[in-house]
Amino acid sequence: MDTRTQLARLGLFDAKVPRYTSYPTAPHFAGDVGPARFAQWIEALPEDGDISLYLHVPFCRRLCWFCACRTQGTSTLSPVEAYVETLKAELALLRRHLPKGVKLSRLHWGGGTPTLLTPDMMKGLIAEIRATADFAENAEFSVEIDPNEVDGARLDVLAAGGMNRASIGVQDFDPEIQETIGRPQGYEITRKAVDLIRERGVASLNADILFGLPHQSQARITETVQKLLSFSPDRVALYGYAHVPWMAKRQQMIPSDALPTPTERLDLFETAQRLFLWDGYEEIGIDHFAQPSDGLAIARKTGRLRRNFQGYTDDRATALIGIGASSISRFPQGFAQNASGTSAHTSAIRDGQFSTARGHVFKGEDLLRSRLIEMVMCDFRINADEILRDFDISREALFALLKAANARFDHLLEITDEGLFIPHKVRPLTRIVARSFDAYDLSKAGHSSAI
Repeated sequence: MDTRTQLARLGLFDAKVPRYTSYPTAPHFAGDVGPARFAQWIEALPEDGDISLYLHVPFCRRLCWFCACRTQGTSTLSPVEAYVETLKAELALLRRHLPKGVKLSRLHWGGGTPTLLTPDMMKGLIAEIRATADFAENAEFSVEIDPNEVDGARLDVLAAGGMNRASIGVQDFDPEIQETIGRPQGYEITRKAVDLIRERGVASLNADILFGLPHQSQARITETVQKLLSFSPDRVALYGYAHVPWMAKRQQMIPSDALPTPTERLDLFETAQRLFLWDGYEEIGIDHFAQPSDGLAIARKTGRLRRNFQGYTDDRATALIGIGASSISRFPQGFAQNASGTSAHTSAIRDGQFSTARGHVFKGEDLLRSRLIEMVMCDFRINADEILRDFDISREALFALLKAANARFDHLLEITDEGLFIPHKVRPLTRIVARSFDAYDLSKAGHSSAI
């Protein structure tokens, strides 16, 4: 039986599974985590420790049809100005609860379109962040940049404020695909943005592209990857387009009959994968590629690769705190998510409290299973010694879990005294393998295709 037939029989082309940027996944969050508990978790952080900060800007000048993020379109800056003032107030509220000496090891601005902000708005936010916590040594400040919505003045402010990693969204350079997904962004526009970023001494460049888009072919994705490689990005995320029009209504604008089949999606991924590997990039997890000197490549080699809401990371901070509407925070005790709507979020902050609307308190085997899934997603293996060292589980019980998972995949996985390993030919099934360690009911949410 050839590999494709085996993968198909094991569900690769039919399964809908989480991306596992958290465990449990967000659909399982409930209303038992509110502002008071969120404040307690912040106050329980260790003094002089490191944290990560994520700041969400849910506004775009235009709404791309492919996007499933929580964003809203705006033709004027007035709602953005009001939102920025709310972010400043939220940061001031956070500052009152943070223990002494806490530093930022990571700061990320996401959206939406953070570069929609004017230079003055950016300056005000950076000043408020720096008043909240100092940057740790070797801190990383990254910003998601829309090449259609950036200029030298904005980049001057970000670079002066400490931005040392820029992330640009490419998706695909083909004009027909761009028109179909509502994302016009020519190569030259992107090239100009990259040049502006490099000219300001920003140390690292990330880029995102998508496979599985309408009208995408192996020839077209080859051309996109080759154009992207001309920028020499330090890190690339090759995400599978998730067509979920029942969740993201704007995706109804995309003709489903123009989408590639599941087997064609795998062909697209493998075509791009080969090009990145041929160009000297190292494979990171299921969908990232990095130059050997990049932090993710180093983390993979040293066993420090982790996974959070932003995907793969080498961040080791105690907590990730989300600022802004719909942002999610992770603490040693659990997850907390802010109110999704900007109005509800703003109302809570104006009343002097966090807008925490739901979350999850870790219980039972949550942390054990979270780490098992993270190991699968990051390392394609489960290190038995590490699990036995860090969690209250017997060797017999752990290996019973591993053997049960292997049985679901016709014993195509490898189990040794060291633990479980996913061979290269089976790695397209990684998210499905991770699901086998998920104890929650996955029927509660519609997840994306496994490939």
